[in-house]
Amino acid sequence: MRMIFNPAEENEYEAVCGLLVHRFEQWAWENGIHADPFVVEAALDYRHLGTPDGRLGLWDQRHIEEFLLDWVPRTVTVLPDEEPADAPGTLRCLLRYLDAVHLADPRGASLPEVLEAVDGAAPHYAEAMADRSLWGLAKFWITTAAEQGVDVHDEQALQDFVGRAQGGEVPYDPEVLQTIVERHMRSSGPVRSEPQLPVALPGDDVLREQAGRSPVLRQLRELAEWAGRDGRTLTGSGRLRLSDARELVERLDTGDDTDSVRSSADLPRLDLLVEWAKTARLIRVVKGRLYAVAKAEPVLNDPLALWRRAFDAFRELPSPVRGGRGGRYGESVLFDEYDMYGVVLPDVLATLYSLPYPMPWPGLRDTVPLAYRSSSLLEVFATDSIGFGQADDDLRTVLSVLEDLGAIECHQGMGDPVFADLAMSENDLEGWAGIPTEDDDDLETPSGILPGMPTGLAGLLDDALPDETLSGDAVVDGAPPDDALLSGALLDDEATRRARKLKSELSSGPVELIRLTDLGTDSVRRRLLAEGRDAPLIGELAQASPAGLLGVLADHYDPESARVELAAWIAVHGDRSAALEQLVHAVRTMPFRTRAEAMLDVLVSLLDDGELLLRSLRSDSSLAPTALSLLARREILTPEDLTEPESLLMVAESLLQLCEATGADGVREVLRQQGREAEEALRAALASGHPDREGLAELQALAECVPRERETHVGLVQQRGHRENGRRGGKRRR
Repeated sequence: MRMIFNPAEENEYEAVCGLLVHRFEQWAWENGIHADPFVVEAALDYRHLGTPDGRLGLWDQRHIEEFLLDWVPRTVTVLPDEEPADAPGTLRCLLRYLDAVHLADPRGASLPEVLEAVDGAAPHYAEAMADRSLWGLAKFWITTAAEQGVDVHDEQALQDFVGRAQGGEVPYDPEVLQTIVERHMRSSGPVRSEPQLPVALPGDDVLREQAGRSPVLRQLRELAEWAGRDGRTLTGSGRLRLSDARELVERLDTGDDTDSVRSSADLPRLDLLVEWAKTARLIRVVKGRLYAVAKAEPVLNDPLALWRRAFDAFRELPSPVRGGRGGRYGESVLFDEYDMYGVVLPDVLATLYSLPYPMPWPGLRDTVPLAYRSSSLLEVFATDSIGFGQADDDLRTVLSVLEDLGAIECHQGMGDPVFADLAMSENDLEGWAGIPTEDDDDLETPSGILPGMPTGLAGLLDDALPDETLSGDAVVDGAPPDDALLSGALLDDEATRRARKLKSELSSGPVELIRLTDLGTDSVRRRLLAEGRDAPLIGELAQASPAGLLGVLADHYDPESARVELAAWIAVHGDRSAALEQLVHAVRTMPFRTRAEAMLDVLVSLLDDGELLLRSLRSDSSLAPTALSLLARREILTPEDLTEPESLLMVAESLLQLCEATGADGVREVLRQQGREAEEALRAALASGHPDREGLAELQALAECVPRERETHVGLVQQRGHRENGRRGGKRRR
């Protein structure tokens, strides 16, 4: 059982969500806790659909505040005759439950920290729920209909309401609706981030020493020192005086040509450094003079702190390429004319991040026009003769500055064959650049309808949104669809030509190879974490609980990184035998069968003597079913190798895992399809002596109900809101 799912894995997520809600309800009842399972479902949906990383078991303050004060007010409808759910109270219970069953991600906040965060957000929950401007479109119309006496569970009544609303016969607050629509337009919702491979980084002392060698840091520090506390006089237009600019070009060794210049604006590298230092809050302009910022002195004296501030400031510059179009730091098609600096650079850095091999320049170059082929750049790239070439120059300029900073390093060499394989077709390149292809069509979701909301609302939601948000036609700067199609065709031809060129470049000889430095990797990772994305770091799990370690390794780590992480964890925990016993005990106490098998699987896969450990667990009274299942999956044991009791345990384990994966309905369907043979297997499982007594009790209940269903010919009933184990016919609505 995983705790993270791709958005396209709808069925897999639904099954695990249903299982978690079902087990949570049991746990709450056993502990005398009153909690609302609907809120639990909403919380899991929020982490799956409403956040960039989608990690169901990881919660921190930002997630708690966003769920209680934004997601629930926006998506959970409370009808006039209903009492609002105690979302803060139920969330507290869910967080305790995840911790109790070892599903909490150890990289998130601790249990005391998340409970404190709930306590901090709870006083604002009622106010947020009552604030109609925070509602979603579907919730607004559902509530409006209910308040006017419409039975929102009656599809025909809802359709009649929609007709009256479209005819202007329904009173509502237009200002609130406009606020909701504007917020909807501003935010398209989180986009699931691509999973990143774990990275290894040195300590801050090493990073600080590396930062001290950056030529850009020397320039920024000397620029601040030159400005000083007494300041330097600027021209009436706020620029450096030409004499001062010439002095700085020599002092900072910017490489600018000072011959025949009439203004400091004609010195692009110096101009860039001045803007950079301003953005980094190292210097400032006050009443026509340029001063060093006194509060920045501690940062200037700490190379690592200064490097991180410079890196963050570079991303915030209006443009990293300044001056005339023909210059080294010239005007940029990507960065100036279309204000895409905040998107292009992060995408370039994310492309380089965690790659196991240096990226060839031709490959990185070609991801940019592909990635923005559907944006407003479409017309420029398709019709402007300098479009693609200028974009390449712009990207090269940015990389040059990043190299001077020390964020990337470049060298000549042969690209890894994996990049040539990716260049085989245009579709491959699109996938490489993170562009939706034809195979991704099933990921599209309507912009207004929420899961479980009546389809009759579609007309009202469409009416509320501007036309351009609802049309699937390509429109470029108001051009008719035919022009857009023509531009698209030209782009397709260009992309095909570039794909062939890329393959040739990668295979014909050495190319420039680009990779992030340790400093670059560290700062990109910090940015990813700040955006709520997953960015594993080798060594960060050294103090994790045994179950937390194995769970993260199973869900997020590649084998090589997982092996290093496991070795580090064992080393921290002293004696190897004792450490392994802790890990095995974590598997033994995991209450979810599929999760336990995944944890044991990753453990034995990473140990040199893993098979020996697995065989030794064959006789373990608690772990024998899990060990036997893995031994069979790995084809270490055949059915003929099993004793009769072991065969029965295998049957029981298979049915219990099936029940977890598909819910009780899935098991019932299998039993109905396979008839008597499946019933015999079920009876064998019940007599197996499997250690999971609660699971056997659920199988016993299934064994008793399936024959009755066959006799009365009652099929699987899909009722809205009904739940046993797994989801039964969609979400419950409030």
